[in-house]
Amino acid sequence: MYQQRKMTLRLSNGMCFHGESFGYEDSTAGEVVFNTAMSGYPESLTDPSYAGQMLVLTYPLIGNYGVPAFTIEDNGLATFMESGKIHVKALIASSYSGNYNHWNAVESLSDWLKREHIPAITGVDTRELTKILREQGVMTGKLLLDDDTEEIQDAQYENVNFVEQVSCREVIRYNEGARRKVVLLDCGVKHNIIRNLIQRDIEVVRVPWDYDFNSLQFDGLFLSNGPGDPNTCMKAVNNIRTFLAQQKIRPLMGICMGNQLLAKAAGADVYKLKYGHRSHNQPVRMEGTNRCFITSQNHGYAVNPDSLPADWKPYFTNMNDNSNEGIRHISRPWFSAQFHPEAASGPTDTEFLFDDFVSLL
Repeated sequence: MYQQRKMTLRLSNGMCFHGESFGYEDSTAGEVVFNTAMSGYPESLTDPSYAGQMLVLTYPLIGNYGVPAFTIEDNGLATFMESGKIHVKALIASSYSGNYNHWNAVESLSDWLKREHIPAITGVDTRELTKILREQGVMTGKLLLDDDTEEIQDAQYENVNFVEQVSCREVIRYNEGARRKVVLLDCGVKHNIIRNLIQRDIEVVRVPWDYDFNSLQFDGLFLSNGPGDPNTCMKAVNNIRTFLAQQKIRPLMGICMGNQLLAKAAGADVYKLKYGHRSHNQPVRMEGTNRCFITSQNHGYAVNPDSLPADWKPYFTNMNDNSNEGIRHISRPWFSAQFHPEAASGPTDTEFLFDDFVSLL
């Protein structure tokens, strides 16, 4: 019978967690972050916002519903995933179940990870690990095969432009010929953002993160989610700033990284959160109202609302830590959300923001 190889997760503070491999058998390094969602690992693993990170799943049992087939629809989007591949550097779980049962599962999580060359460890006390990350903040770490004597380099996460690594390389068009045309700045876009726009009869022109889109003909601008530090994306910020300064006023919506890039273009500051928001249950309140929504989130940076210029104001606020969850202009059709209205996976309470954006076109 095949014996799983022993592995060790070594944090940059020197603490170690021991377990067994259930993914691709290799060592790796990355920033260690945690997600408290109870389900949705196929969507999370393929979210480009996790580039450069080793993902800790706090839900104790992982793998019991397997993995769906990776199929591509006629419009070029993955049917059940959020991009064309797994983006996490590694997966860290408490208990892995190799026996799976689900109506559309075709393979186990372990087989999928091995096929995409993603290391994974099980048997880790993820509750204790999460407590450490909450108290000390996210930190880099190494996932090491115990019988592999070759040392690997420390992870490089700070000041790395991960957006450049996950953005498309050329212009891609979806739903051509629709009545309204939106330029989507791809900073690591999740496919469900594109799906939501197509479902609302929008032609989507997906452009690379540093593409100068201002010379194109379009009705509105959409800023996508993406990984890492927004301060490494100044080319995108400058292009957005040019858009905001134009005499022709056109609608703009941003999500996640898009919220941060819009804020920087407007003149605000962005800072790194202690351990970020990665879950399906983040409560946010719409400013000026008593309306509260449960949201799906995946980000490690936030906008400083006190640094917003006078013609901008917060749109949403996180009810757990009072951090900013979106901004909007006081008179022009520009707004953004730090959370994910398109979810996938997660609650869809705020999908109405897509309707608000389309109504402005």
